[in-house]
Amino acid sequence: MAHGYGGGFGGGNMQQLMKQAQAMQRKMQEAQQEIAETELTGTAAGGMVEYTIMGDKTPVSISIKPEAVDPEDLEMLEDMILAAINDAHAQADKLQQELLGPLGGGMGLL
Repeated sequence: MAHGYGGGFGGGNMQQLMKQAQAMQRKMQEAQQEIAETELTGTAAGGMVEYTIMGDKTPVSISIKPEAVDPEDLEMLEDMILAAINDAHAQADKLQQELLGPLGGGMGLL
């Protein structure tokens, strides 16, 4: 006796899946664009060193106040610069997680 198998991926279901996939892709592109257009500034030593990047971690600028520069202790300045860079990158990571997380965890696209 033959059994009919109904359901499965009929035309309507497949169209719905494609629409959902396209909508998700559009949201992902919008989120990536917002990330790329968002400027973030990491700071260290109470703002004596500032490092500005875009949300996709593209460097924009670095600012060092004159009082942060001690020719006798360049290691301290180097540490402040690294701290500002790490702060900016942590902000970028958080922004990416907030905007891309709901869309599949970001999938390591940036």
